Amino acid sequence: MSLQYLEKLSQDFTELLDDNEEYNVIIEVDKEANKKSFTAHSTVLRYRSPYFKNELTNTTVNENNIKVIIKPDISSQVFEIILKYIYGGIVNMKNADTKTIYELMIAAKEFEFEELSKEIESHLIETKAAWIRAHFSFVYQSIFKINKFENLEKFCNNIIVKYPNLIFESEYFKSLQESALVSILKRDDLQAKESEIWDYVIKWGIAQNPDLPVKLEEWSDENFLTLKITLQQCLPHIRYFHISSADVINKIGPYKKVFEEQLWDDLIQYLSLPNQPIKSIILPARSISISELPLRENKSFSIIINEEHTLEISSWIDFKPTPYLPRDMPYRFQLILRGSRDGFTPKTFWDICDGYANTVAILKVKGTNEILGGYNPLEWNKDYKNRDLDRFSAGRWMETKNSFIFSLKNGKIRNSILSRVKYPANALYYYANQNSYGLCFGDDDLTMQSEVSRFSQKSNCQCRHLYYEKPIRTTGKRFLTIDYEIFQIIKK
Repeated sequence: MSLQYLEKLSQDFTELLDDNEEYNVIIEVDKEANKKSFTAHSTVLRYRSPYFKNELTNTTVNENNIKVIIKPDISSQVFEIILKYIYGGIVNMKNADTKTIYELMIAAKEFEFEELSKEIESHLIETKAAWIRAHFSFVYQSIFKINKFENLEKFCNNIIVKYPNLIFESEYFKSLQESALVSILKRDDLQAKESEIWDYVIKWGIAQNPDLPVKLEEWSDENFLTLKITLQQCLPHIRYFHISSADVINKIGPYKKVFEEQLWDDLIQYLSLPNQPIKSIILPARSISISELPLRENKSFSIIINEEHTLEISSWIDFKPTPYLPRDMPYRFQLILRGSRDGFTPKTFWDICDGYANTVAILKVKGTNEILGGYNPLEWNKDYKNRDLDRFSAGRWMETKNSFIFSLKNGKIRNSILSRVKYPANALYYYANQNSYGLCFGDDDLTMQSEVSRFSQKSNCQCRHLYYEKPIRTTGKRFLTIDYEIFQIIKK
């Protein structure tokens, strides 16, 4: 007969973490401002983690016969979960936000807990796809730094081939790892014109060498050699023989010194005499699906607003008295969240929009088709409550003089309404209860509440104090939305 009492065993070992007498290891985690120390036992750490076994072997004891391990890049919240897993074999992610779960996966991989790391990786792919899309550049950068998350890499690459601008036009592109860029270039189904791919590769290569002259005509042979060496893993994956003659001359020609002489000669010959044999390898053309490409042209960026609306909102951001003309438009509206796609709850809002600054919220009111919204130049930060509030605080005021709320002309609504913040110290309110409240401009000037798709906004008939210049609608405080979207406003 075999009896197992694994739950009791797990509980007893977990209680060891509260033993302040028998520990012989201290692990210090997090950055200086939030640094926290955990006590542990070398015997448990050695047998549970190959990483700690090696780390403890190479760590000497201090004057108190204690070994101290410092891990400043791991948050205390994540390490506490890791430590409970080491001792009790249990991971509780019920109340953890998606970013914390992602960081837990990274930490599990670092400490060589393969089973845990793979389980979280699968969990993220299967249930947190919206969060991955919203934080795509960050995720893509981090997984290639570690280069051990094959399923997540494959998942991200499958997104990139359809929408390569997620990486090519992101602020992180210039610092993208070479291995990540090469993995993209290898894809036969990358949905981009070959000449555009060439432009991005050159842009990336130059970014790796900031000392290169700004003007190409000032480049020396040594400068071209530097770029050639930088791009030696990338250049073989460009489909040169599927680029138009005009682009070969205008785009590739100025950089011909980065090519092997034979390849350049073959390329010129192929353009003029395509039926003549050449020595260079001709890679197949990429299989571009025409139906996928319109997204790259930003034709379906929103299901609520149109280009005319974006020109007006952009002018308000820059305090212009008249809307921008299309040719002068300085911004790109990048969709972060859509209620009908990602969910309407405040928790979804905080999980997806956390960390984003310069955002515009767009709401379409049910029953009236009004289009309302607000601009927040500050970062949505869901973690401030863990640092800055005591347990009695309902939330925190955020100060900015540049936020505004608005109503856009639509259908029978002939004129837009702009309402700038009147009291900058009370521009936005970040509620501590993020399960019940999402975005909040002023004191209920425009607020997302707990019920699915329910918002509220003050009207003229209410006597409560307004923190913005004027109401953006005149009837009814509470209203439901058909849909809502959050965009990040990015400088072109």
